[in-house]
Amino acid sequence: MNESEFEALAEAELACIEQAFETSGVDADIEAKAGGVLEIEFGDGSKMIINRHGAAREIWVAARSGGFHFRNDGAHWRNTRDGSELYAALSRLASEQSGEAVALTRPAGA
Repeated sequence: MNESEFEALAEAELACIEQAFETSGVDADIEAKAGGVLEIEFGDGSKMIINRHGAAREIWVAARSGGFHFRNDGAHWRNTRDGSELYAALSRLASEQSGEAVALTRPAGA
């Protein structure tokens, strides 16, 4: 995948992630920032940052519990360490960070 293909794929996925957070009901403010960055601020003031990283062709997540990298396998974005799927990992991380059960799913048809 070349850089422009990655950028388009990652931007589309970040839009899906933003939509998933907005419809999840979690107490958080979601803001899309320039350069392919999503900032999620939870009710307690803590933040999760999700961004695209072009050089590595990955989506990176910075959460209170650490940093995580996800690479597209042609069907899903998978954690480069444990193979977990992006939305499952984001659900777990958001639940841990917000203190409430959060179930994120990729929007249908996206």
